[in-house]
Amino acid sequence: MTEAQATPQTGKRVLLAKPRGYCAGVDRAVQTVQEALKLYGAPIYVRKQIVHNKHVVSTLERQGAVFVEENEEVPEGSTVIFSAHGVAPEVYEQAKSRSLKAIDATCPLVTKVHHEARRFAADDYDILLIGHEGHEEVVGTAGEAPAHIQLVDGPDDADKVTVRDPEKVVWLSQTTLSVDETMETVARLKRRLPLLQSPPSDDICYATQNRQHVVKEIAADCDVVIVVGSRNSSNSVRLVEVAVDAGARAGYLVDYASEISDEWLAGAETVGLTSGASVPEDLVMEVLDHLAARGFADVTEVTTADERLTFALPQELRRDMKAAARAAAQQTDALAASGANG
Repeated sequence: MTEAQATPQTGKRVLLAKPRGYCAGVDRAVQTVQEALKLYGAPIYVRKQIVHNKHVVSTLERQGAVFVEENEEVPEGSTVIFSAHGVAPEVYEQAKSRSLKAIDATCPLVTKVHHEARRFAADDYDILLIGHEGHEEVVGTAGEAPAHIQLVDGPDDADKVTVRDPEKVVWLSQTTLSVDETMETVARLKRRLPLLQSPPSDDICYATQNRQHVVKEIAADCDVVIVVGSRNSSNSVRLVEVAVDAGARAGYLVDYASEISDEWLAGAETVGLTSGASVPEDLVMEVLDHLAARGFADVTEVTTADERLTFALPQELRRDMKAAARAAAQQTDALAASGANG
């Protein structure tokens, strides 16, 4: 554990986890909506929440994004963006049938799981998808090979699994799960299916793992751990669970600083603070101000990883952005030429 910055600890303190907040996939998805609004103008339709964060969604709505549940709600011929959680192939077909301009903001790490599902299905494997029933990412991944995939929602579900050939079975997972719970589920599955294969690389994304790891580092020293994130954010919910499992005496999930109850802080000396992978940093800063006003002025930032990964914007959007830039440059040259000739 390294400490990126520290202030003298005089009584009440905050252990501020790092990494926290936006991951590369979320940053890419939010930028996709913002750049689409600049390029095409409002409204831009987004199928489902672009990321699972109340504040981000409401901010983008004010800028002109319109969030819908299904493609049928999007006027024919309009632009629609698919969320970071990914969609099943049938969603692309629906968009095509309505002449929608579809921009895919699926996180590349989710796309990797989709590729794995298609590849193993093509080889006629049974695929055990570890994840939460109804979560958008799970629905999208399962849609890649519905005849081959069965959901395993936690360790207890492992005992209900049936497969055609115990020598041709592989597990995949939702990218935002608890690492520990997923490994527990895999262990339970392997007791019944010793030849169960693992994905070629870890499906749980780097950001989810990093945020859970640093919370584990600080939790035992915390009276309370506050996680900034929305209740429909799987990775944010998992952070609260990880904190309590790792020794924090209490853990709470909030969207905004105003939701923090003074009762949570009563008698506390050390508060841990982190945020889910879809949370902008300004919301964390507001919580720090809220805590400082209640005596928790000493802040130690605890760092366990340095994240530098970035993802390019979706190719459909980049192509149109380049075309718009070329057109603008040509117009500028034409105006300059006409001015010189005039």
